[in-house]
Amino acid sequence: MAYTALYRKFRPLNFADMVGQEHITKTLKNQIIAERVGHAYLFNGGRGTGKTTTAKILARAVNCLNPQNGEPCNECEICKEILDGSLTDVIEMDAASNNSVEDIRAIRDEVNFLPTKAKYRVYIIDEVHMLSVGAFNALLKTLEEPPEHVKFILATTEPQKLPATILSRCQRFDYKKINDENIIKRLKIICSESNLKITEDALKTIAILSEGAMRDAISILERCSQESADEITIELVKDLVGLPSLEYITKLAKAILENQEIDALQAIDEVINQGKNLYNFLWEVIKYIKDILLFKSTQKLELYSEQELQEIKSLADKTEKQRLLHVIYQLSELESNIKSSTQKTIMFQAGIIKICMNQTNGDIANLENKVAMLEQKINNLNSVSKPIRQETTQSIPRPVQKTTNTQPVAKPVKQTEDWKEIVDNLKKSGKIRLYTCLVNTNLNKLNDQTWEIEFPNGLTEFNRKILEDITNRNDLIKTIALLTGHEINIKLKDTKNVKPVETTSSGFDDLGIDINIID
Repeated sequence: MAYTALYRKFRPLNFADMVGQEHITKTLKNQIIAERVGHAYLFNGGRGTGKTTTAKILARAVNCLNPQNGEPCNECEICKEILDGSLTDVIEMDAASNNSVEDIRAIRDEVNFLPTKAKYRVYIIDEVHMLSVGAFNALLKTLEEPPEHVKFILATTEPQKLPATILSRCQRFDYKKINDENIIKRLKIICSESNLKITEDALKTIAILSEGAMRDAISILERCSQESADEITIELVKDLVGLPSLEYITKLAKAILENQEIDALQAIDEVINQGKNLYNFLWEVIKYIKDILLFKSTQKLELYSEQELQEIKSLADKTEKQRLLHVIYQLSELESNIKSSTQKTIMFQAGIIKICMNQTNGDIANLENKVAMLEQKINNLNSVSKPIRQETTQSIPRPVQKTTNTQPVAKPVKQTEDWKEIVDNLKKSGKIRLYTCLVNTNLNKLNDQTWEIEFPNGLTEFNRKILEDITNRNDLIKTIALLTGHEINIKLKDTKNVKPVETTSSGFDDLGIDINIID
């Protein structure tokens, strides 16, 4: 006897056996009971959600000799012939391979003939969106006004590809993804009748991997049953579908969140060496980080052991929600890039390194923004408290310092050494343009209130524009104010091209500090 796949062997034989589509089966049963069955139906939904199964049950129900509360009896002559495929009055057609005008014209010619045995001639057209434009046009008139003895049942996963003229002629039913609970219940029935032993964790994992498709879940179960004569475990399920161990998933996720490029690459290499699918690996990492985000929000997660939950809790406590969301978006973008790439391993490794680098740069930028805001608040306080400016300035040098090693305000100024260190710190803090402008300059004290930046190599127009930029002006004022300990006037001196020019404030008036530019 030929082997029958589990999803065919356990295909539901009546509406009551279907799970997750009660909103559809209830309506169809009521139509059959009231004898108000339509002439054309369109079943739309994802793969493995029960479209073809419903169509076959409906074809038997409308032709059954002994219907029972809208259900086919599956015992009469008509039902049995439909079940074994010998009744010519029920025609199943795959539009993916029979999509020409000639195929539809053959149907149009056949509908005029009365059924041989059944009450209705039923046409089940699967993947109907694959029909050509000409085939759709040939079907239109027949679909709108078929003979009384003809019923059409169309099934598709992409209704947006169907012409509006076809959609308007059918009763449309949209199938939902089957939830994990219903899939697990159905799998338990199949395991019981097939004498299969399976753990609860394995059932949950299969349900999650199926993504709402019952047929996919049964197919995964069948593969596992052929691999193991004993109990089916979660490790066996993951191994057969090519999913890497949670150990490597956790290692990569942790490395990404902690910006550890070397650890991330090591985790990728280990998965590659095991021959696992990188696309599945990335999908699991995205799901794992999503679970960290859910745990941070709800403090609840399923499918994880106590030890695994502790690791997730540790990562959730150390990572902000915004950052978790950002990583998920970046990994999803990487997933799209890998799909279209011929060098998937290189793209994967480069993408992970980029994410780690982006996180580091993002942290630095965030820190600089916070420091800048703090400095602005302190400057505002200084402006308001001018009568006690000296005391206030002396008390705030530490809070306004950035991560650079700026000299304390209170120490005596050593012009050459301190100025060189401050200019070097501009480079370390990422202010490259300002550093380039000031790298070969000197700082000279003219008097207590006036300091001079000397340009031995000349003050070029390019340097002048850099110094007139509002951001660079703010950085320059804050830097020298930290060095001197109080507000000052600043002059720029060009010792190479000496010529008198009119003194100007260069737009520093709104900051309360005058800068005179002298060429």
